[in-house]
Amino acid sequence: MSADSMKLNNDAEKAEQVKELKDKKFNVSIIFKKYGIIFALVLLIIGISIAEPKFLAPTNIFNVLTQCSIYGIMALGMTLIIISKGIDLSVGSILAFAGIVAATLGQVSTATTKYFPNLVDLPIIVPILAALVIGVLLGGINGSLIAYTGIPAFIATLGMMTMARGFTLMYTGGKPVSQLTPDFMLIGSKIGPVPVPVLIYALMIAITWVLLNYTSFGKNIYAIGGNIKAAEISGVNVKKNLMMLYMYAGLMCAVAALVFAGRVGSVQTGAATGYELTAIAASVIGGTSFDGGIGTVGGAVIGALVLGVLRNGLTLLGVQAYWQQILEGLIIIVAVIIDMRKNAKKK
Repeated sequence: MSADSMKLNNDAEKAEQVKELKDKKFNVSIIFKKYGIIFALVLLIIGISIAEPKFLAPTNIFNVLTQCSIYGIMALGMTLIIISKGIDLSVGSILAFAGIVAATLGQVSTATTKYFPNLVDLPIIVPILAALVIGVLLGGINGSLIAYTGIPAFIATLGMMTMARGFTLMYTGGKPVSQLTPDFMLIGSKIGPVPVPVLIYALMIAITWVLLNYTSFGKNIYAIGGNIKAAEISGVNVKKNLMMLYMYAGLMCAVAALVFAGRVGSVQTGAATGYELTAIAASVIGGTSFDGGIGTVGGAVIGALVLGVLRNGLTLLGVQAYWQQILEGLIIIVAVIIDMRKNAKKK
């Protein structure tokens, strides 16, 4: 073989090696972008487990999942809203109002501070339906304002946040509601070793996943978030879908309210204050983009788990609550910066 032929072969081999390295780098980059939050969760769990072995105790794991269930359910509705390029600041207040109304209808007849003195013990379905109706109704009002008046979602839901909290205070005169019936308390209990709130959360995850991935409603949400004008031109009923979207988010708040009341055993008028930010944080950490059209149910679940693991781990390690808030805020900022950079590269 001539020297020139050997040189050509070597150059070809080098070019092939360079190509392989680039392909590997490209594949690693794609995998990291797609599964980076899962890697972060695993590393977080490993780090906390090394620092505090009690973290991996089965009782503590179920405790983390139970804590995640309330704001995790809210984050499912919030994720759909952010995918549509919207926002909902009222979810915490809707939870409080739905929860406190349900609690007043779910008190035992012998309660010392009974809200309805002459009311007998009602079947559990009554407070459940009351909470669900309130959640859907208030969510529908949000959706109607946004869809039919053109008010920005931030302003409409900010107004609802204040109003719903006001309704809660007016309804009970600022007093907490406690002493719920045994049937109501079952919502916060366990079936064997598994907490009922975790089972409810799993059911809501499954329903939302099917809704987002296998229905025309889910496809319309992505279309609205991607380009609302293009969605309208392609025949999507934007107003109807926005109403349904915020009604669904309200429904998730009501379910979370029932879990909250059943788990705590009472509802205060200030319940769930700041939960809207936690729901937004779980969604954003899970990869849902404020630019719209991007987000998954799985991402929202992982985001909620990241927050739950972080909070539980820091508590076990004796870290003060205010440091936990600071770290959570930093995580949100970093998640948004990463999201902005990814979208800037795409553009």
